[in-house]
Amino acid sequence: MKNNNKSMIPRFNVVLVAGLLNISFFTTVQADSSLPGQGIKITPVFANVAEERFRGEIAIAGLKALGYDVQEPKETEYASILDTLAQGKADFTVHMWDKLHQAYYDKAGGDTELIKVGTVIPGVLQGYLIDKKTAEQYNIHYLTDLKKPELAMLFDSDGDGKADLTGCDTGWGCQLVIDHQIKAYGLEETVTHHKGPYFDLMAKAIERYKEGKPVLYYTWIPQWISGVLVEGKDVEWLQVPYVSLPDGKNNVDTTFQGKNLGFPVDQIRAVMNKSFAKKNIAASSFLSYYLISANDESAENLKMRNGENTDADIKRHASEWISVHQDQFDKWVQKAREDAALLTPQ
Repeated sequence: MKNNNKSMIPRFNVVLVAGLLNISFFTTVQADSSLPGQGIKITPVFANVAEERFRGEIAIAGLKALGYDVQEPKETEYASILDTLAQGKADFTVHMWDKLHQAYYDKAGGDTELIKVGTVIPGVLQGYLIDKKTAEQYNIHYLTDLKKPELAMLFDSDGDGKADLTGCDTGWGCQLVIDHQIKAYGLEETVTHHKGPYFDLMAKAIERYKEGKPVLYYTWIPQWISGVLVEGKDVEWLQVPYVSLPDGKNNVDTTFQGKNLGFPVDQIRAVMNKSFAKKNIAASSFLSYYLISANDESAENLKMRNGENTDADIKRHASEWISVHQDQFDKWVQKAREDAALLTPQ
């Protein structure tokens, strides 16, 4: 898929990097300016969600092009990724949701131990959806419509009279938000939040949809669900009456196409251990330029859903993406080399 996104033009700010380094002089001398990372080990830490490995493989390819010796990625839960970075057990990730995971960032030491170096995927969404047929037949367009027992029962799949909401794995940031919102919107008596493993639960929801039964679920974009249950055709977003988030910071943008989805419109960030970033301008520079679209990751995830889901398949998908976007990828790598030559301390 050709990406003409103008925001993908390199945007690394040399002045900001100089401030980060807090040094008074630089050198343009490199042992090998084409491989500024040569001889340096760098360790990624990624979420243990296979559908998100694609973006990590593209980042790894760029760092290898700069000469870095990229170690086997560590995998862990979202709540532990930033702790792993702050403790120096890994050097970078491309898996932080800027708003959703801010509490994890702060708990790990925030800007003292970590640095957000770039936006990997802009415009990511989260929210609740139901099948379009039921939404139109029963005029259900708000999550709070399910306070009515007779409407909630439409989504009852286990016979307890309550709506069954396919939600998030325990420990994910979205799990905390969903649990909070069920209470905040007065849905405890009519809605049950079913928690992970997410993709196993969604497989059951999709089968239920194919059987012509009502479905109610949480999802996010990018990922393959949106390619199977298409918003506007198969399903529709449910609105919330007002914003209510666990941290109380409710003055955020949660609106998409005129609907209040209840979750901040977010972006996925590249984050590094701050000490490592200071010493490795080439790596922090590349990760500041690196940008893919939500549609690109969703399309790759759909390939995985359709059977191309081995580690080798995911690496191949990343290579294919790079080939399609080769000019842009090469610019990111070249700019990272130039930044490293200009800003690396003597």
